[in-house]
This record gives sequence, structure tokens and C-alpha cells, in this order.
Amino acid sequence: MGLQLFSIHDAMTDDAVASLGAIAKMGYRDVEIFGFDGDRGTFYDRPAAEFRTLLDDHGLTASSGHFGFASYLYRPADEMTAFVDQCIRGARTLGLSYIAWPWMAPEQRTAATFEFLPDLLNSIGARVRAAGLGFAYHNHGFEFEPINGRVPFDGIAKKTDPGLVELELDMYWLIRSSDLTPRQMVDRYPGRVTLWHVKDMDKKTEDYTELGRGSIDYPNLLPDPDRSGLKFCYVEQGGNFASSSLESAATNARYYKKHLQRFL
Repeated sequence: MGLQLFSIHDAMTDDAVASLGAIAKMGYRDVEIFGFDGDRGTFYDRPAAEFRTLLDDHGLTASSGHFGFASYLYRPADEMTAFVDQCIRGARTLGLSYIAWPWMAPEQRTAATFEFLPDLLNSIGARVRAAGLGFAYHNHGFEFEPINGRVPFDGIAKKTDPGLVELELDMYWLIRSSDLTPRQMVDRYPGRVTLWHVKDMDKKTEDYTELGRGSIDYPNLLPDPDRSGLKFCYVEQGGNFASSSLESAATNARYYKKHLQRFL
């Protein structure tokens, strides 16, 4: 059972040691990293090797990480390349299997950007793959909002090389922002949807909520993991906590173990 650490980013900022201990007690055994500083080579303000030790001490592995590529989107190519190499070094230190592109700022989501983005993703993917790691693109909702009659996600998925760029499917955002179901997405790109994010949607506001308390019926919506090519699945809740981020992580862990783990 994996957890995207953005789900508890406030707790990680306050006390990373206690937070990792808490999620380990909840039953999480794997995490997806958030919070890398390339120039300093740190995760959550700790040198990568030190953070790896913290994970090891709590019986946790880190299989994937979200890295801030979008900050280099319009900068010279050599700066992006240098950042990719920083990410690779950090990922290797932690023992990651995947590096993921997680996000773009609102002002970056233009037709011009989506025109050159697939080639950039292929370039990053080739460099990451050459280092022995996988590279994946993580969706939000904006990729499904048409621009000039075109859906950006289609361009990303169809114009990138499946051997270089895999897909991290955020099922909440897919369901909220498109007409597709997770199974339909996997049917379009079988074997390529190697990473999953599961989080629930408030029935009234459509904001995040704890698993089992919202409108997404995951036991009846999850794709076939073999057809998907699934390698890792992460629980995520980016906000709107019933009480605190750690308590929501515990609620999500209980639901996952009871209702979802048998499918994966």
C-alpha cells in the first residue's frame, strides 16, 4: 500500500521523522516522494542519503517521485537537462523506480506549450530511461479541457513514445474532468498506465475527500491491473481533510486495506 507524500505535506514539513513513523504504523509500506530541491539535492530539507535512511528506519520504500520539471519549462535546454540529471541522482539515492512529471502552472497551460511538450517529455524520458529508471506523466484535470478544439491529454499520450513516457493515472481528476472511466483510459493505452493515484471526490463540492466518503465507487471502477501494466498504486488526498492530513491518511489506509487491496 503506497502513499503520495503530498497528502501529508504539512506534517512532513513539521516533523518528517514522526510523520513517516505514523504512516508506517497505519500500514503504508511504500511512498511516492514530493519535495525535491535539485540544487541542494535534498528531500524535505534533508540530504537524499539521510532521507533514504529515514525511510529505511521505518520500513518504508520509495518507488516513485514527483519532480518540479515545470519550473524549467521555458528555460534553456541545458538547464532542464541539468535538472533531469539532479533528479536522477536523487532518485537513485532513494532507490526509486520511477520519476514523474506532476504538474504545470495555470499560465503554462497554453496551446503553444502543449505543442512542444510531447517532444520534451520524450527527451526527458529517454534520459531517465538510459539511467535505468521509468518516466511517467501524471495528469490533473486541465489536460482534459479542450484548447482550440483539441484535448491536450490526447496529444501528450499519442505524441509521446510509450517506451519512454508512461502514464500515471490520477483517477479522481480523470473522473472529475473527462467523460472517460479509468477502465476506458486503460483500454486506450493498455500496458502503459503503470502508476495509479486513488482519491475520493466529495459528493457535493467535488473537492477531495477521504476514501469511502465520496462519490467514486472504486471497487467497481478499478481497471484490470494486468491490462493497465500497473507497477505501483498510491493513495492521495491533497486537502479538504476531515480533521488533519495524518488522520485522513489513516482513514484512507483503512478503506484501502478493506476494499481495494484485494484487487491489486
